Amino acid sequence: MSQNIPNIFLPGWGFGSAPLNLALAGSDWQCVDLPGCGEDSGALPASFAAAVEALLQKLPPVCRLGGWSLGGMLALACAQAAPERVKGLTLTGCTPSFIQREGWEWGRPPAELKAFMGKIRQDFAAILPRFTGSFCRGDSDANAAHWLLQHASPMSQAALDAGLIWLFEADLRAGLQGVSCPVVLVHGENDPLTPVAAARWLAEHLPDATLRVIPGKAHAPFAPVVSATSDVAAALQFLRECPPL
Repeated sequence: MSQNIPNIFLPGWGFGSAPLNLALAGSDWQCVDLPGCGEDSGALPASFAAAVEALLQKLPPVCRLGGWSLGGMLALACAQAAPERVKGLTLTGCTPSFIQREGWEWGRPPAELKAFMGKIRQDFAAILPRFTGSFCRGDSDANAAHWLLQHASPMSQAALDAGLIWLFEADLRAGLQGVSCPVVLVHGENDPLTPVAAARWLAEHLPDATLRVIPGKAHAPFAPVVSATSDVAAALQFLRECPPL
């Protein structure tokens, strides 16, 4: 029965599904764009809650979900909203809250995200390489940022703006006990954007979670595919293996 359940993987902000398609090529994962972004022709949701609802309307009745960064947050939110439909989660570089909030120290300062939103409206083409380099800082492979930028899909300004609003709004700490499916957390040891402490917190607060920390990797432990070290190869293999039912 498990072989008939679709396995759908959601990308992070700003890159589209192309890098994940390469990283997960040959696996059972199907990478799709976020609602209203890239090749998704639907309306662009104005809020994180609306994005979750849009995903639930398009997902199969039963599936496994994976996601990287913002995509992981959306996948987790779908499992919170419809636990009977999501039979497994694989979350990469994921956090329950991207920004700092009361009781949550492992996020980015809200003012930092607001300033970033202004910068990408001025010159996204110049900001994206700097942003990518910053979250790949500490990665054992110097090619990680270049690989992501080389394979990133074009994104509209509206989609970029919406995704940052979703990141600003999302706080998934409440309701984690209602996630009944097995969860696999894959996280880079040196992730400077969503610290590994956030993944450890998720592993402690989800009912059935396994954490896999990838040594020497940063926010994108699946990159690059070319010249992969043994640790990267292990991360890719782990991502390709869907969690059990």
